[in-house]
Amino acid sequence: MARQVCYNFNVEDLENKKYFPNGFVWGSATASYQVEGGIENNDWAQAARDGRVPAAGRACDHYIRYEEDFDIAKSLSQNAHRFSIEWARVEPEEGKFDEVAIEHYRKVLQALRDRGLEPFVTLYHWTLPLWFVKKGSWLARDSHEIFGRYCGHVVEGLGDSAKFWITINEPLVFSSHGYLKGNWPPFKKNLISWLRVVSKLIMSHNVAYKKIKAVNPNLNIGVAKHNINFESNKNPLNWLLSRFMIWFWNHHFLKSIKQDFIGLNYYFHRKFGDKEKYEKNDMGWDIYPKGIYNVLIELKKYSKPIYITENGLADAVDTKRAKFIKEHLQWVLRAIHPVRSLAHASGVSPKDLGEATSNGVNDGVDVRGYFYWSLLDNFEWAHGFDPRFGLVEMNYDTLERKIRPSAYEYKKICESNSI
Repeated sequence: MARQVCYNFNVEDLENKKYFPNGFVWGSATASYQVEGGIENNDWAQAARDGRVPAAGRACDHYIRYEEDFDIAKSLSQNAHRFSIEWARVEPEEGKFDEVAIEHYRKVLQALRDRGLEPFVTLYHWTLPLWFVKKGSWLARDSHEIFGRYCGHVVEGLGDSAKFWITINEPLVFSSHGYLKGNWPPFKKNLISWLRVVSKLIMSHNVAYKKIKAVNPNLNIGVAKHNINFESNKNPLNWLLSRFMIWFWNHHFLKSIKQDFIGLNYYFHRKFGDKEKYEKNDMGWDIYPKGIYNVLIELKKYSKPIYITENGLADAVDTKRAKFIKEHLQWVLRAIHPVRSLAHASGVSPKDLGEATSNGVNDGVDVRGYFYWSLLDNFEWAHGFDPRFGLVEMNYDTLERKIRPSAYEYKKICESNSI
């Protein structure tokens, strides 16, 4: 997947404009259970019926109104969209695939194509069919084979409509909440089970990778990996703890799988021994834009194309979102452009490009796209519908969509391909 990167700027613009590579992917993301509505045969719907999590209900009714939502994405000058297939719709009974559901997702893909939006398709975004849960979920002996079969069948039916496939979204987040913290289905608190599930998810991805490549070897396959910016103060124990977490949380999974690209989801930083106070979003999460640069630099060693498949914040009043996007993208841009490429493209020496580039700010990470989370306000898992991550505000009573001012600021970035 090697490519030659071109830079679309003039020398005189270097000081006042910052450009992303030509062909950069600009989009936003959704996930089936969080927006589609009407899904009742998966583990989260059952947990809602049991009173353990909020109910998603009709959510954003995106299953019906997807074309309207894609029209909005197109109007915001996005050129790509990430969404997920609902496993419980496609395979409602073990080994029995619903071709009507497959055809629905084919129409979704066609709707994206018709609008010039490159599809990035996630095959598993945290919800599981009830029959799979009854078999023991990811701890079942043959869970990896079952998952591989599902992925292969979906790609066989849809693989000619999408080039980019994400097998699993945030494997360590799902597994830690479900098997270690016990606050998501299946509500377990067992360290050994958690580690076993992580191992099973690695196996499942690798089986799915093989199955998908057998269908079409030209497809691009990866995961959406949630990496955290771990740092520490000068305390040696804190330093060791941060290094361990970088190894286990950020890299163990990635080093264990086959992949054509890396999907990076970035939301959190953790500095052990740090007492500094940071600006927060509506969920109390620190806002730390530099962290996306740090985790991108960590990923450079894989020599794989990187797409930022999620980055966003909860901000109901929309006072922080535009600044959040711009500041994170400034750090992304710093990670992208190698000094030599800038010098070659502009015809001047690295020294003449200015202090920022000459001092090693641009480190040459192969980042090829950015997806804001999320296009729409949506069902935010155990938090229900209260958090507001969307570029588009949802009125859940009327299902009215209203584009937020920050979405227009993001639109300017998409249109200019620059900060």
